[in-house]
Amino acid sequence: MNEFLFLAPPLAAGLLLGAVFFGGLWWTVIRAFSSQRPALWFFGSMLLRMSITLAGFYFVGGGNWKWCLLCLIGFVLARLVVKWSIRPPHEHHDGRALETSYAP
Repeated sequence: MNEFLFLAPPLAAGLLLGAVFFGGLWWTVIRAFSSQRPALWFFGSMLLRMSITLAGFYFVGGGNWKWCLLCLIGFVLARLVVKWSIRPPHEHHDGRALETSYAP
């Protein structure tokens, strides 16, 4: 239990960094498509998101590879959460493959 409390902050920081990075990417895509200068949006967003993420990994890791690894795991989990939360609603799918009939 004590080990979990010691390793939980880097995981939480990774989740936060991932949410900022991938949430910012999603927000940028939405804003850039309605902008007159989408390249500026993408480039500026990339610089800001990468700077925040790299600085966060640097400060959270602190030279400890276990903390860096946990931060990375949190970052990847945040990617999965953001990807899941912004997915478009799709029609009901019952799991069966769609069949096509090529035979006459």
